[in-house]
Amino acid sequence: MIATTVLVVGAGPAGLLTAVELVRRGVQCLLIDAHEQPMEWDRATVVHPRSIEILDALGIADPLLRLGVKQRHARIHADGAVLGDIDLSLCASRYPFNIGISEEMTESILHDYLVAHGGAVTRATTLVGLVAQPDGVAATIDQRGARSEVHAQWVVGCDGHHSTVRTLMGIEQDGHDIHQPWAVFDAAIPAWPESFEANYAYLDPTPVILTALPDRRWRVYLRPRSAQSDLVADALATLQRYLPDARFDQISHPARFDCHTKVARNFRSGRVLLAGDAAHTCSPAQGHGMNTGLQDAYNLGWKLALVCQGHCSDTLLDSYHAERRPVADQVMASGDAAERAQMVKGERARRERDAAIRTAFADPGTRHHEAVAEAELDIDYAGSPIVMGDPHEALWPGQRLPDQIPLTFASGGVGHLHACTRRLGHTALLIGCAATPEDALEQVRRDMDALAGGAIIEQVIVLTANAGVSGVHAYLAPDIAHALGVRGIVLVVVRADGHVGLRAEQGHAEALSAYIGRLQN
Repeated sequence: MIATTVLVVGAGPAGLLTAVELVRRGVQCLLIDAHEQPMEWDRATVVHPRSIEILDALGIADPLLRLGVKQRHARIHADGAVLGDIDLSLCASRYPFNIGISEEMTESILHDYLVAHGGAVTRATTLVGLVAQPDGVAATIDQRGARSEVHAQWVVGCDGHHSTVRTLMGIEQDGHDIHQPWAVFDAAIPAWPESFEANYAYLDPTPVILTALPDRRWRVYLRPRSAQSDLVADALATLQRYLPDARFDQISHPARFDCHTKVARNFRSGRVLLAGDAAHTCSPAQGHGMNTGLQDAYNLGWKLALVCQGHCSDTLLDSYHAERRPVADQVMASGDAAERAQMVKGERARRERDAAIRTAFADPGTRHHEAVAEAELDIDYAGSPIVMGDPHEALWPGQRLPDQIPLTFASGGVGHLHACTRRLGHTALLIGCAATPEDALEQVRRDMDALAGGAIIEQVIVLTANAGVSGVHAYLAPDIAHALGVRGIVLVVVRADGHVGLRAEQGHAEALSAYIGRLQN
């Protein structure tokens, strides 16, 4: 009998990040995967800005940035013309670009981090049975024909669209199959005349998407004309409408594949949870599948660790479904809309679609919205059962902490607020306005210190826009404090995943105590 605290099934990006988030918090984890070796090639290519921020919080963004190619915008074409651009410089992330890199490289970066922190992947191992028990889950695993029993307190299924975990638990899915198949291959395009730091979508009768990869190569996604058609010829027929002399060179990894728009009805069933493609699968048209799985893992990891270590009751895990299922629904709906736009038939309908896209991209508000959605920075947990406090249009409970809030540190030097909140636990921010006196800020800090230092509130950071106050961590500009709605002293609690869990404008100690109690109980 093997005993572990958490059994994670599937060592793709979601499974690896789940294991990373647990292991770095000291939670015992057994990560199994059916494959003998890591994948040598996989279809996913785009790492969005929010995912880069997550990897940066782990300290492993640098290898991703070094190995991948920056995709700063996406250009949409149809009928021989440009319809509009998604400009990621508008997204307000410190990483205003996607990274083009094949999925197996992203997995390798996560795997190296896991190993460096004492974790491992147990390969050639499949899950064949799950039985819920009062104190955990009894799992049967098969490793090269030898079966073993595993007792785990918790199981996380990250084992893909055909999830054995989901099937064994009887968790049904909502959604539908995508009936028009996809295809993919990698290639170079000699003498490419446009920017290489971009993706290019062509909404022609044979839709094609070019995704930039390292070494000036492309991953070419397309909807083939038939089940027997030549994939390269199909893609070239569309591309040559725009670049008559275009050709593909050094072609590799041609493949056809089917897709689905499906989401699990429940992301939690007792002591079993689902993440990544086991929880949801979507159209590849927008590149959100792998990235949504990474955000699942980042949301789940800190919560499951608090439960495993006895700091919170397991009701905290109900918030995982409450927060992530709406995100999956949003991604599914967006993917379906992209599918419909790709597959429009008839000359008149295509003209109307193209005119609507042009009109949308002519509007500055729409261009900003598209950039934020592409970057996956529009995720908001305002409806979550574990966020609370005073709403404000600039910074509210459930919102991701804005990326670019500059600080001047009391110890000298400058930086940004996000760097102060990258912790395993929560960070309590006390923010004073330009008129806040030192004694008032100090009193609230003492109240906060009495509640901090445990597993939930890891640190208290005091900021002020009053340059005359001493003994604080850092100063922010008065206009920034005003823009954040700071009129007196505001308490903002930033969760381990970078989202605001609490905002309180008064009764700070009472509000923080109530927030901790909500997480614990």
